[in-house]
Amino acid sequence: MPDYEDRLNEITAAAIAELTKKHAAREVAIQASREIIRLSANAIRAVHRQEMAEASKMAEGAGAKVTEVRDLVREEYPDLYYTGYTQDAQKEYAEARLCYAFIADSELPTPGDIGVEVAPYLNGMAEAASELRRFILDSLRRDDDSRSEELMGKMDDAYNMMVGIDFPDALTGGLRRTTDQLRGVLERTRGDLTMAMRQRRLERMLAAREG
Repeated sequence: MPDYEDRLNEITAAAIAELTKKHAAREVAIQASREIIRLSANAIRAVHRQEMAEASKMAEGAGAKVTEVRDLVREEYPDLYYTGYTQDAQKEYAEARLCYAFIADSELPTPGDIGVEVAPYLNGMAEAASELRRFILDSLRRDDDSRSEELMGKMDDAYNMMVGIDFPDALTGGLRRTTDQLRGVLERTRGDLTMAMRQRRLERMLAAREG
């Protein structure tokens, strides 16, 4: 007759050893994901201040953490890799890299270039395009509309790209909702920019008459 107590003890020991190892990997992934989000947010803030060297440094730090998490869990623990906090961190990192590219007018990186999955990359793209609203409004407050039309065009291009990607939310990480949010931001920004440009034209006309 089998010795069930010994067998159960063996199974328990093996399960505890495996779960202990997985728990340790999870804790590292969670902490790294928090750091990715922090560095990415700081990179975006630096972009808005037009401190591009600092933004690049922050983004590189976030990218190193993205690689660390991917190497730690993607192969051995794919359920941890594709869980919410890991994918959210990738989205924030993609947003930082894409926001930088939009405003620096440099080539947009691909998901492969920055080592993230397609779904968080696409959601990061939509959020990076939304960030252009802040840059445009900040520029208008400084009485600078030199890049407004260019950046509005980039927002339009990003939105048109998103609309063409029609897959279930389970595959895209809720891209449809993010795209709807981008549309709202785009429409508000277009309205604000139109009003500002009309105001500028009126001011120039009045100045010309007074002159």
